[in-house]
Amino acid sequence: MKEKILEQFIISLDSLTSQISNIIATPLIPILLGSGLIVTISLRFIQIKRLKHSFDVLTGKYDNPADKGDVTHFQALSTALAATIGIGNIAGVAFAIQKGGPGAIFWMWMTAILGMSLKYAESTLALKFRIFDKDGKASGGPMYYIEKGLGKKWKLLAIFFAAFTIIASFCSGNMNQANTIAQTYNDNFGIPFWLTGLVLSFFVGLVIIGGIKRISIFAEKLVPTMSLVYVLSAIFILILFYDKIIPSFQLILREAFSLKAGIGGLFTVIMWGIRRGLYSNEAGQGSAPIAHAAAKTKEPVREGIVALMGPFIDTIIICSMTALIILSTGALDSNFEGALLTKEAFTRGFYFAPFIGATIINLSVLLFAYSTMLAWSYYGDRCVEYLFGSTKLNIYRYIYILFVFLGCVLPVNFVWNFGDIALTLMAVPNLLAIILLMNILKDLTNDYFSRKHTKYNS
Repeated sequence: MKEKILEQFIISLDSLTSQISNIIATPLIPILLGSGLIVTISLRFIQIKRLKHSFDVLTGKYDNPADKGDVTHFQALSTALAATIGIGNIAGVAFAIQKGGPGAIFWMWMTAILGMSLKYAESTLALKFRIFDKDGKASGGPMYYIEKGLGKKWKLLAIFFAAFTIIASFCSGNMNQANTIAQTYNDNFGIPFWLTGLVLSFFVGLVIIGGIKRISIFAEKLVPTMSLVYVLSAIFILILFYDKIIPSFQLILREAFSLKAGIGGLFTVIMWGIRRGLYSNEAGQGSAPIAHAAAKTKEPVREGIVALMGPFIDTIIICSMTALIILSTGALDSNFEGALLTKEAFTRGFYFAPFIGATIINLSVLLFAYSTMLAWSYYGDRCVEYLFGSTKLNIYRYIYILFVFLGCVLPVNFVWNFGDIALTLMAVPNLLAIILLMNILKDLTNDYFSRKHTKYNS
């Protein structure tokens, strides 16, 4: 009897959070696309014109150890990518295709392209308005550029953003990741959810107690390695299925604007593409600039230029690889969902040795999700300090570790729905602040790129 009551409660909770998520996500579509378009036009397509400079900065050409900050440009990007290259690239893409159809991938691309300019904008502002404590440790992000850039009368909005970032850190940045790991390893190896929760909690705690420097050092080594293995494996599969690549692209483009299911069907395609795109690359959401604010540089624009690489690497490259493999191998016809669908696609891709494809996904799920949990703990960490001061950081970190365990044992739909709600409520105040601070952003950009005689190295 108790089990039935609990089951009914969970079903009701899933339904309620799903309805709330759909309601508040609807206005996010025009807000996100509109904001990205405004920034892109205002900054004259900076994500395309200055992409080469982004690569130059990442190589360390402009690094100066004497500059104030905690981490290098590369470490800052690695930490931000550790948060974005996660389950969204494996399970999120699969959910987008299943719920919205192949056309949803096109709208993920649009979110990424416009999101590159948003990442530039929010990270540049984060550097401009960051603060340093008595020990020289940097803190920055939307809560600071809302309060300092817009003025004290906007502080309530900054508090609103920080509060929902903490909630999102527990959900999308933590529980979603833990849930997918637990589900994957239970389905494949029969490992109990609670056991995965205990082990994962221990290893997350092992790193996050050390703060940003330990997280960034870990991310600097893990993110490039895991991304390279995943991308090279994907390329290998696509070479084997090369004759399916063009038809898959055609299907994505055709379904992106298809009206065969009516206006409502097209809206569903767009909504799922943008929602999963936002979840995947976090463009406009306001989380990544918290990591970029720790970079060692005196030039806000320089770190903004680095930040715009995030959506390009995460969505345009890695998510596209996942989508093309799902479509090219025919795995979409299977009954699997989420990460299990992507695993099925990789297994079919390595048809001559299926265990290789399965192993790659099992390992990728673990590493992608683990790195995301580490980076998101830092986002929540900075917001806790903003709201409550540094004395509460350890309390937050231990609660965060507890939520790793809860993510492993709670139902998947509730976890994803609740995470989507928190992400949406983060994005709205951040996008509003970016638009209101556009004049400052344009002045910073024009000033930096006008110093041609110094090659931006003043």
